[in-house]
Amino acid sequence: MEFFRNFQFGVNELMWLGYLLLNFTAVILAYRFWGKAGLLSIVPLSIVIANIQVGKMMTLFGVDTTMGNIAFGGIYLASDILSENEGKKYARKVVSLGFASMLFTTFIMQIVLKIHVAPSDTMQGALSQVFGFMPRLAIASVTGFAASQAFDIWSYQAIRKLRPSFNDIWIRNNASTMLSQILDNIVFSFMAFLGVYSMKEIIVIIFSTYFLKVVIALLDTPFVYIATIWKNNGRVSEE
Repeated sequence: MEFFRNFQFGVNELMWLGYLLLNFTAVILAYRFWGKAGLLSIVPLSIVIANIQVGKMMTLFGVDTTMGNIAFGGIYLASDILSENEGKKYARKVVSLGFASMLFTTFIMQIVLKIHVAPSDTMQGALSQVFGFMPRLAIASVTGFAASQAFDIWSYQAIRKLRPSFNDIWIRNNASTMLSQILDNIVFSFMAFLGVYSMKEIIVIIFSTYFLKVVIALLDTPFVYIATIWKNNGRVSEE
């Protein structure tokens, strides 16, 4: 009820929706012009961006939440496109590439932070603020991502066996994503923010972030249809 009392729509919300459409468009264009390789490339980039953004709090639709939801939403969009059109083998490759990119980035940036700076340096403090918290975020992200993506791929394929038609893409896309996001939200929020925020704030983050992820899941459905139509019409690069 508090969410509906505080609901508002302004500049933040417009920028958020614009970013969402830009991100989803980039995902399907990567698939259109580079096929599977395009999605397998864009996912590692998205997960690194998402884990940098998630350290920033913002007010959206009247509640405080973290950034990173859209970049993560792009990952689920890519995973569902691959599950729908290329099979779970490639969807699982997305998960493993996501793990590797996040762990590699975290490891490299910790080395960078430990290197002694020149007297004239002005960026160490900013880098420490952004990437100093990253090991904890990486562990939380990889754990939540692993659990939720494994469930997302499994549930998508399970629902597809029950509802295999083209017209039912929206059912398997939304059901698998919404269910897996519950798992991701709970695991990530507690592992990343316990001791950083109060329990009440963590609960608010879980619910507000889940609400946004549901909105994102609903809005990404047309993009899954577009990608599937392109695939069926032979317009997706197979190189």
